[in-house]
Amino acid sequence: MEWRVRGFCLTDDPDLFFPIGGLNSGSAAIQTDEAKAVCRHCPVTRQCLAWAVEVGPVEGIWGGTTEGERRALRRRAARAVGAVRASRATESAA
Repeated sequence: MEWRVRGFCLTDDPDLFFPIGGLNSGSAAIQTDEAKAVCRHCPVTRQCLAWAVEVGPVEGIWGGTTEGERRALRRRAARAVGAVRASRATESAA
């Protein structure tokens, strides 16, 4: 995970990336938006997001996403893999 040393988050308060409270609450929503703004300009956003998706549930903002957003990414990826497998099985049966 050598990419982490190049993350822009290293120069910010770590608490920024771990909002407290519901994501729809005022202060947590603002904090989430501020953390995502840092991620938008970060040179390692892709690596960070890939790591967070791969390891599974992890608290905080990683790769410009919340845990809920990453959960949705994992579900979509799992459905896509399932669709490809189903398609291959149908082709093999034909």
